[in-house]
Amino acid sequence: MKKILFLHGFFATGSCPMARALKEAFEGTAVVLTPDLPLHPKEALKEIHSIIDQEQPDLLLGNSCGSFLAQMLAPVVGIPALLGNPYFMMTEFLKERIGEHEYKAPRRDGNQRLVIDEALIEEFAELEAVQFDHCNPYYKDRVWGLFGEQDTLAHFSPLFLQHYNQAFHFPGGHTPTEQEVKTWHAPLAQKMLMEFSAKEERYCGAQAVW
Repeated sequence: MKKILFLHGFFATGSCPMARALKEAFEGTAVVLTPDLPLHPKEALKEIHSIIDQEQPDLLLGNSCGSFLAQMLAPVVGIPALLGNPYFMMTEFLKERIGEHEYKAPRRDGNQRLVIDEALIEEFAELEAVQFDHCNPYYKDRVWGLFGEQDTLAHFSPLFLQHYNQAFHFPGGHTPTEQEVKTWHAPLAQKMLMEFSAKEERYCGAQAVW
């Protein structure tokens, strides 16, 4: 059975509504892995890499910050990726939200508190500077973008199209509803699973710099 690794957004978790919707959409046809990602992006990238080594997923599917991470990893680990509303400039998002916050869905470790500080912003800044370094012609059609027409937070379709060819749009906002996930994200993910074989491509890319 095919496997999809879902990478949630910054304030979301592996139990968020989008994760639930994906699991429901692919029940009986594909396994959807929905881990809770670490707050710090370098730690998150390492953990995602470890999950990929262990689970060997066929597709990365991200939303927002999760798409930021998925884009960097896809050509390195050799796995196609579907980027939902990718937030390629996370520093802009975080600078306006310095302070203490809570995750919007339960985390498995019970920790619902997170803190946005200058150190976290600087870590994202370091990754932003190199996020497209591993783009290559082979992946221009293996990383797809899905953009909400009502997204008031992220407006990165033009930047995405500087590096990749396949951009799609849906009539939703930055955080898709469960029904939007089933109507738009799941069918595109299924199409990618049918078109690309990640296991034939794995580790064809360059080594990561983080």
